[in-house]
Amino acid sequence: MILPGRPAPLGADFDGEGVNFAVYASRAERVDLCLFDASGRESARHRLQAGNDGSWHGYLAGCGTGQRYGYRVFGDWDPARGLRHNPAKLLVDPWARALSGEFRWSPAVFDFEAGDQGWRINKSDSAAFVPRSVVASARAPARRGPRIPWPETIVYEANVRGYTMRHPELRDSERGRFRGMSNGRILAYLKALGVTTVELMPVAEFIDEAFLVTRGLRNYWGYNTISFFAPAGRYAGDDAVGEFREMVDAIHDAGLEVLLDVAYNHTGESDTLGPSVSFRGLDNLCYYRTVPGDPGSYVNDTGCGNTVDTEHPRVRELVLASLRYWSGDMGVDGFRFDLATIMGRTARRYSTSHPLFAAIEADPDLSRLKFIAEPWDPGPGGYQLGNFPPCWAEWNDRYRDSLRRYWRGDRGEAAEFARRLHGSSDIFEGSGRGPWASINFATAHDGFTLADLVSYEHRHNEANGEQNRDGHAHNYSCNHGFEGPTPDASIAEMRRRHRLCLLATLLLSEGTPMLLAGDEFGHTQQGNNNAYAQDNEIGWPDWSGLAADPDFTETVRALIRLRRQLPLFRQGRYVHGSDLGDGLRDIAWVRPDGLPMETADWAEAGPFCVSRAARNGGSVAALALLLNPGRQTVQFIPPAPPAGQDWHLDASSPEGCGRSGGLAWSVPGLSVVCLVSAPPA
Repeated sequence: MILPGRPAPLGADFDGEGVNFAVYASRAERVDLCLFDASGRESARHRLQAGNDGSWHGYLAGCGTGQRYGYRVFGDWDPARGLRHNPAKLLVDPWARALSGEFRWSPAVFDFEAGDQGWRINKSDSAAFVPRSVVASARAPARRGPRIPWPETIVYEANVRGYTMRHPELRDSERGRFRGMSNGRILAYLKALGVTTVELMPVAEFIDEAFLVTRGLRNYWGYNTISFFAPAGRYAGDDAVGEFREMVDAIHDAGLEVLLDVAYNHTGESDTLGPSVSFRGLDNLCYYRTVPGDPGSYVNDTGCGNTVDTEHPRVRELVLASLRYWSGDMGVDGFRFDLATIMGRTARRYSTSHPLFAAIEADPDLSRLKFIAEPWDPGPGGYQLGNFPPCWAEWNDRYRDSLRRYWRGDRGEAAEFARRLHGSSDIFEGSGRGPWASINFATAHDGFTLADLVSYEHRHNEANGEQNRDGHAHNYSCNHGFEGPTPDASIAEMRRRHRLCLLATLLLSEGTPMLLAGDEFGHTQQGNNNAYAQDNEIGWPDWSGLAADPDFTETVRALIRLRRQLPLFRQGRYVHGSDLGDGLRDIAWVRPDGLPMETADWAEAGPFCVSRAARNGGSVAALALLLNPGRQTVQFIPPAPPAGQDWHLDASSPEGCGRSGGLAWSVPGLSVVCLVSAPPA
């Protein structure tokens, strides 16, 4: 017998003697709780009691953790009115902390089917094809990780599965799983590399799109979520929750932070013709934004078929609870939000004062975490770089594009590139943020890898099965005269220098640098710039690059060490050329001949120098970056170092550079040289 229970908290709450089940379905006429045994057979069914707040609830004494369950919702099925109730569909609890079993494509997972008069309700039972929700046990709060200040942060973006699939020293049981990321060899490598923060691509339970399955492919990236709480079973053995927590603890023990990429903008239920797995069948008009005057059609500001409605209070409650769970119970130190503009959208426009943003900022636990926005979505007015709340950092695609164009040699790029090198003060300073708010990157999961960026001028996404129409068409890439792999040693050397220029600039710019996993050892996706469906050797980083060119990886380590050793690379505020006395300025832009950059000079894409200086008590520190995107050696005369000091080459500087006589320094083509001030040797 089921007791009335209580409407809060939503989800399945075990109190030591039984479980309270509560789910939100404000337009339902009846909600049944279905229990399942370990074999997948339905063992019991209970009708829940309606609350006065749109919830349905019931208490089962004697029910415990590990119990598998799902919901069936009765009510109007009228797609034209946005009503999608169909009791033949077993639904996942949006608040479930764990799921059991996998989603499988079948006609039964759709709530409709074709009939003589158009679409009609589909009465086929979907229970055999959808995961079961699982009553999770309460766990002690997670241990907190290191709190690394934003100016000291170096982000490393990785996919749990891909990053661990081809590592030569992992056991088969660890490959593609949380336990692989927990492996001491992985963590020792990351620690030695020098990054501070591991950003994991989505790990919440997701499904493979039907069109991928028909092509024999799988979703590799994970942006097709069906649960905002449950870790994906494909990344674990028997206990996804426990193994995720163990991974986070291991990363923390290595002195690294963990950020989690989350997708609250859409779900895997896709457009109105997608499957009915959870949200759609529970309360379609609550969870999704629909077209005004046409509730049967979804707003598609995400480009993924549906758009989660963060204006609805219950949806905001769900998102906030999910964030608190991943941080408080699972231990993550912050989040990167996919298509984050969606989170600030109202029915009329995007707003930085959106109630969801305000709730995050007001939450005493969430407000201390790191938040990174992908500040765009495909909808109207969706590009919002620089327009997120003051506590947020943002992916800066203007940095990415200008960095690529400058080192490709595009004319007229120097001025834009200097603004990005300076930390994009024109974008972020007005909101009171410092350079840390700009997440600078040359590459990310979405697009070319670094090796491909200098080897291909066109995308090569044929393996995705979309006739090479998917992925970015404008990559600002350069193949150095030959498309793809080449035995030409001179081309290979130019590509290597080009990669080092991109990474050196990234790591020596103001702002927060983000590296794509595998770029430091030459991972290639064979020219595929949209590897979302390549859960295979195309998408998985190939660790053999470490042995093929160990000096390249060591140079990246040296650049990271330099950034971490010199406070001038980690300034918490913007500097704008203030006079520090003795001929020093906190930042200066200088031509190769030593004269200040003038307006006409910025119209070119040629070489220039940026110098920085700072006083700390009686001591002065200074550095100068000499940048030469051309193919010929250039003689630079950097600004004078502080009195009593001299310029010294950093260990990461490329071969062929050095003092060429007097005040001049010789910088080969396609090179970045960092000079650091110190007393004469």
